[in-house]
Amino acid sequence: MTLPGWIQVAVFFLVILALTKPLGIYLARVFGGEPTPLSRVLGPVERAFYRLAGIDPRREQGWLTYAAAVLLFNGLGVLLLYALQRLQGALPFNPENMPGVAPDSAFNTAVSFVTNTNWQGYAGESTMSYLTQMAGMTVQNFLSAATGLAVALALIRGFTRRSADTVGNFWVDVVRATLYVL
Repeated sequence: MTLPGWIQVAVFFLVILALTKPLGIYLARVFGGEPTPLSRVLGPVERAFYRLAGIDPRREQGWLTYAAAVLLFNGLGVLLLYALQRLQGALPFNPENMPGVAPDSAFNTAVSFVTNTNWQGYAGESTMSYLTQMAGMTVQNFLSAATGLAVALALIRGFTRRSADTVGNFWVDVVRATLYVL
């Protein structure tokens, strides 16, 4: 490796090291439900979402309920993304009049985006309409990452709360991950 390459690695390492503590404190505050600099703006959005969805943010879930919520959320994500791809020919924001995606490709793409592997067996702009890319793929890029953060939080809580019966609330974790982190 060249000297500029080593300098770039060193600078990158130092930046990551410098951000570790402030970012860790911020994440702890977000997922602990404490106020953050973004709370004034995003707090009302978060509370409105909970009201609309019927979520009690103070009510925690056991691991089995949390896992069921993760599976339900991701299962619905696969179904919606699959349907969006299959029906894109009849949906708006399709100026190129692209037909629906083939069933096998739509299923593969839906599962890969919901599981955050984002494996693509197609050429994006020549297969997917604008709506499919915006409301499907882009949304799943955020929601799948938020789900991963939520599952990591539940795992950490499970290790640190040895005698507790709860691991948090999936719906609260995924909303906070999406709003405050991603």
